[in-house]
Amino acid sequence: MPNLNTARVKQHLNQFDFKKLFIREMGWDNERSRAVPIKVNEVEYDLVPVARKRLMVVYECRNEQIPNRATQKKIHAELRKAAHENFIIFTDIAQTAQKWFFVWRDPGKTIRAHVFDANDDLCQRLETISFSFDEEETLSPIEVLSRVRSNFDVDRVTRRFYDVFKKEHTALMKFLKGIPEEDMKAWYVSVTLNRLMFVYFIQKQGFLNDNRNYLRDQLGKSKDNGQDKFYKDFLCPLFFNGFAQKEAERDPATRRLLGDIPYLNGGIFQPHQLERQYGQAIQIPDKAFDQLFAFFDQYRWHLDDRPTQQENEINPDVLGYIFEKYINQKQMGAYYTKEDITGYISRNTIIPWLFDQAQKKCKIAFEGQRSVWDLLQAEPERYIYPAVQKGCDLSLPLEIAAGINDVSQRTKWNTPTPEEFALPTEIWRETAARRQRCEEVKAKLAAGEVREINDLITYNLDIELFAQDVIQRAEGPELVRAFWKALTSIKILDPTVGSGAFLFAAMNILEPLYEDCIEQMEHYVSTLGPQDHPDKFKDFKAVLQQIQEHANSKYYIYKTITIHNLYGVDIMEEAVETCKLRL
Repeated sequence: MPNLNTARVKQHLNQFDFKKLFIREMGWDNERSRAVPIKVNEVEYDLVPVARKRLMVVYECRNEQIPNRATQKKIHAELRKAAHENFIIFTDIAQTAQKWFFVWRDPGKTIRAHVFDANDDLCQRLETISFSFDEEETLSPIEVLSRVRSNFDVDRVTRRFYDVFKKEHTALMKFLKGIPEEDMKAWYVSVTLNRLMFVYFIQKQGFLNDNRNYLRDQLGKSKDNGQDKFYKDFLCPLFFNGFAQKEAERDPATRRLLGDIPYLNGGIFQPHQLERQYGQAIQIPDKAFDQLFAFFDQYRWHLDDRPTQQENEINPDVLGYIFEKYINQKQMGAYYTKEDITGYISRNTIIPWLFDQAQKKCKIAFEGQRSVWDLLQAEPERYIYPAVQKGCDLSLPLEIAAGINDVSQRTKWNTPTPEEFALPTEIWRETAARRQRCEEVKAKLAAGEVREINDLITYNLDIELFAQDVIQRAEGPELVRAFWKALTSIKILDPTVGSGAFLFAAMNILEPLYEDCIEQMEHYVSTLGPQDHPDKFKDFKAVLQQIQEHANSKYYIYKTITIHNLYGVDIMEEAVETCKLRL
């Protein structure tokens, strides 16, 4: 991976000269294919190829104005027919703005679109997907895709943080005095670290007395007043008299000590059962916090779910990972369920339920000619995961093809499949079976035989992409209305919620569907004219008015999902409180 010349990269970005950027600076190859014309909402867009690296192609889409997020997603969906792996640079003709659009689409995980502006963070990101001449000979398509996608791998940073966190946990246990049992001591250290990590997230947003180094500065003040007073004289009041009490209920001494801090209404800041049992005896020296804060200060703490831009960035997912990985695992049976599992289960239960409810309200969209199932028939390859289709467009070598219909010719079928044909670790026997399965499923789709939502699970199809397409391509408001009613009425309960792994998977599935419905509502309302009755699309107008009363549509969507859709129960109070605070 070469070191980019930041000055030249910024110059090319400012001059909107993307070919020079990718080919001269980043080691990509010239792409000589023609522009791809795409029509969305009766507007023509030309996507001009900029550069290619193996299977990944970069396009520029220049228009009078940069299209909105919904249109960007539709353009990308159409572009995938020409170039499955791509990202798009949207620019305006006046060259005053640019948006870099990339979709993270991995089998078994949530589909998410990410948009980046041209800034220092983008320069750092581009360095990750730059290639040196020395790499060229051994560089595989998988390596290119992996490197591009690695920019979006939050879990990798979380695991690295956790590896160091374990050492800090052990160190803090050695400092802690006043709790005799080792397992109880470990539990209390975990509770304390969980609280402090949450405080770090909110202090880095300036929510604590408008001070982004609140804890570190308060530790310094405490040292000025005496040795080893920080835990007893500041942290305990911060937790129990600050975050756990409404501002009006705090006495003047507490307000002077803590400054302007929010009331969090979270049980995680109520006295823990170990504090009620050993509270007066518990002691933690200042040195422990010096060491811990030095570790925390190495990271940038973000409250959103954007992909990490640097190796030291983490978001609140780390709270859930650490909580379920570390807090009293043996005694309580806490188990961290990874994203692929929570996503698979949530996706294949929530989306069928939504379709069943929508079909009850709008039967015509699911029956007869021009039904939603026609999308599967029109574009069968679109809904088969890329991993399933890997290498299926390539002709099999003659010695392998000979064994398709003649078992005696399968002498090489147990040998590893070359990379251009195979998924990792496949042998030819497995590759042939996958290709056959892919062709069978494609044929069923093309023949119009898949007309039930549960069939998409049976055939391992991209049910989430299909759901988004059904809403985005709805031919009438009734279908949008039916999905909206289903979305706002679904109740999802996790009876062993932990820190919310399944609920967050559910949220990630619901959020883009909410967004698609709202975009469709906006479209229908925008078509109204003076001749239309004032009550037409009255329900759509009411929803859009509610959104106007919030900071933005994203906030409205997440708030609505949290309040109306997600429920959790757990035997551990800390688990429920951690989940609530994360949400």
